[in-house]
Amino acid sequence: MGAMGRAERLEEIVKRRLIYWPSSEIYGGIGGFYDFGPLGVQIRRNIVEKWRRTFVLPYQDFIVEVETPIIMPEPVFKASGHLDHFTDYVVTCSKCGRKFRADHLVEEELAKRGLKVSTEGLSAADLKRLIEEHKIRCPVCGGELGDVETFNLLFKTTIGPYSDSAGYLRPETAQGIFVAFPRLAEYVGRRHPFGVAQIGRVARNEISPRGGLIRLREFTQMEIELFFDPQNPKCPVFAEVENLEVPIVPEELVAKGATDPLYLTAREVVEKGYANEWMAFFMALAAKFLRELGVPLEKQKFLGKLPHERAHYSAKSYDQMVYTERFGWVEVSGHAYRTDYDLSGHSKHSGQELYLERRLPAPKEVEVVRVYPNPATIREKYGDRLGEVVKAIKEAEARVAEAFRQGASEVRVGDFVVTREMVFIKAEKRRTDLEKFIPHVVEPSFGLDRILYVVLEHAVAEEGGRVYLRLPPDIAPVTLCILPIVKREDYVAIGKRLMRELASEGFLVHYDDEGTIGSRYAACDEVGTPLAVTIDERTPVDGTVTIRDRDTRRQVRVKTSDVARFAALVRGGVPFDKAAEALGASPQ
Repeated sequence: MGAMGRAERLEEIVKRRLIYWPSSEIYGGIGGFYDFGPLGVQIRRNIVEKWRRTFVLPYQDFIVEVETPIIMPEPVFKASGHLDHFTDYVVTCSKCGRKFRADHLVEEELAKRGLKVSTEGLSAADLKRLIEEHKIRCPVCGGELGDVETFNLLFKTTIGPYSDSAGYLRPETAQGIFVAFPRLAEYVGRRHPFGVAQIGRVARNEISPRGGLIRLREFTQMEIELFFDPQNPKCPVFAEVENLEVPIVPEELVAKGATDPLYLTAREVVEKGYANEWMAFFMALAAKFLRELGVPLEKQKFLGKLPHERAHYSAKSYDQMVYTERFGWVEVSGHAYRTDYDLSGHSKHSGQELYLERRLPAPKEVEVVRVYPNPATIREKYGDRLGEVVKAIKEAEARVAEAFRQGASEVRVGDFVVTREMVFIKAEKRRTDLEKFIPHVVEPSFGLDRILYVVLEHAVAEEGGRVYLRLPPDIAPVTLCILPIVKREDYVAIGKRLMRELASEGFLVHYDDEGTIGSRYAACDEVGTPLAVTIDERTPVDGTVTIRDRDTRRQVRVKTSDVARFAALVRGGVPFDKAAEALGASPQ
């Protein structure tokens, strides 16, 4: 790609067209935070909608969407393990006081000396030993580095005016889904498998973020938690993806130091035991998703994570990696088998039952402990609030029964304190053909910001001095440019009317009547606009315009009334020539 590479070309476009930039610039900026301009916002929105069309909308018979708060109370993250395990290692310079992420610093400093070392899974003691052995110093002032310590990546805040009411910004959208599980399970009628999708902002207090959009302190995730019965882990829609290719580096090859992927179908991934059907299903869709975003399969791989490399909640994980010119291999999505880790943790800490039900082959007799409110004693304490207390007891029946069975004298349910004399507890036997179980979870989790970068870098094209973004039409921030060939009053009126008509039909449209037509074509191409509509001397006479293809620069003539249909075909993935043929457009 000429003297300059894709990454350098992209950097120029990003700056010139204000796609994104460091946040709080007028105050010197702050690492790990970025602002997105008008074009960046729209590309991100288009990627999100494509993700929904790929992972959610075709499967809305068993996947629902939710939106939960960014801030959650401390018990959530105690139960999830984040307070104890969501940490990185930090090392401080004893001279200038600067802090660095220890594993990154070791890798980077040794790389400067020609030594390739992986610090994945190393302990604080291991990192300290490497720092001492190789005499690694502060890269800023040359000072001596101190001990390697753990640093929790959660952003902490307080909820309300009380300093003891701690809250945290969520580091993943997943916990909101797990906490809402009782309501969601009821909503879907406790059927399974079922999935819950969420798209939203998350925050991680990275020690030393760098690399532009690749490592941020605040970013957007697109996640699904898929709940299924571990006794029946089959994916009922697996046949739809079983022949899709998945470039995979399974754990057994990673353990041998291999990095090149095997190209297997999703079915072969399952048959070889590299993943269960649900993991393979989402991995196959993820490879297809990135391919349709413009990242070829040979630039992707799913890298297996060894046990010491996985997150604390994961029994098996693959990172979907994409090769970039600027950063090398970058993780854009993670695929984790979380088992029942999260639901079991929240059930234990909250006292709430988080379960689904499976049908038994034959009915069986079970003993059920039932809690019956005692209205007389409840009314003595709570008076007219009797109904609220009874409702709260019923909603927390299992927790109330277990607490009193363990010898507690009282238990808090919602806003009320329930004492032992306020309830009757009875063990009853009944026959049932249902059995409660805690479902297992498979989670595909995508980072929107990283995907934005890899999509932009892979879209950079250079042809004979022309540099532009060859973005997929459904991802491009603008679908059509409306360009009067000259700034004449009747051309301008037609162009602006057409712009508003197309905008009202949901198209993203840019109007421009300043400068030469060539410079305006180039400006539209640069940001990836697939179609340019030109209004010329024939337009006021016969109601036709020319439509130009971004990639080939071919032009065809169509009726003004057909522009929306033409654009819809191209945005939907129909090649320019086929769209022209479908509308009987004549070459220009």
